[in-house]
Amino acid sequence: MPFVAIADVTLHYRMSGPEQATPVVFVNSLGTDCRIWEDLVAVVGDRIRSLRYDQRGQGLSDVPAGPYSIGDHAGDLLGLLDRLGWGPTVLCGLSIGGMIAMQAFTQRQGAVRGLVLSDTSDRIGPTEFWDVRIQQIREGGVEPIAGSVMQRWFGSSFHRDRGVTARGWANLLKRAPLKGYLGSCAALREADLSASLGRIAAPALCICGSEDASTTPEEVRSLSDRLPNAHYAEVQGAGHLVPVERPVEFAGLLTRFLEERLGG
Repeated sequence: MPFVAIADVTLHYRMSGPEQATPVVFVNSLGTDCRIWEDLVAVVGDRIRSLRYDQRGQGLSDVPAGPYSIGDHAGDLLGLLDRLGWGPTVLCGLSIGGMIAMQAFTQRQGAVRGLVLSDTSDRIGPTEFWDVRIQQIREGGVEPIAGSVMQRWFGSSFHRDRGVTARGWANLLKRAPLKGYLGSCAALREADLSASLGRIAAPALCICGSEDASTTPEEVRSLSDRLPNAHYAEVQGAGHLVPVERPVEFAGLLTRFLEERLGG
């Protein structure tokens, strides 16, 4: 498994696809790791050159002491691109991953060709929500909140038809490193990208599951409306983790965006 040190943080990453294909970097959500993209990457096949990685505090990457910031995460991402020699690329981020992708553009516009922003916003939840979440985790760990989080992660049909798979993803959440989870909760509590949206001029696609209760369709559509060069797409019946729940539909949206907006 490949690892690389970015400053003092060791990151785990995976690459696949032909080198001449359009490069796309996938940035995962809170409480997950780069495995959430596996089904999507399998569907897309050799049409893209994919890079997935575990953010600081998640998966096989280092778990430095928190709190983290969205800027910390964006710096890790840009450092990874530099270390691997990737030129301008498409960033595909889910939830906090979408915020990281937008922040990376504001920190270095030349590194980003386009943005695919799934189930995310310029601000996710009020400060009070994250204060409560952080206190819950400190007192009882992640497991007591797993049930309620799963209801947000997936749509009703996924729970009905693929309950075993939903329980498997709940196991991933329950095993998230506590320091890392808390560090990124703090980043989300403080993050507000609203003032920078007008400067994020890269072609963008904003995707949302119609049953997402974490970043609702109204919020994601609002994000799309406030970005200078964005389009909105909704996946009916899906929850917060659209690329996990509907990889084929997500892959179709992604590849059409690459072909129609970026000529990839």
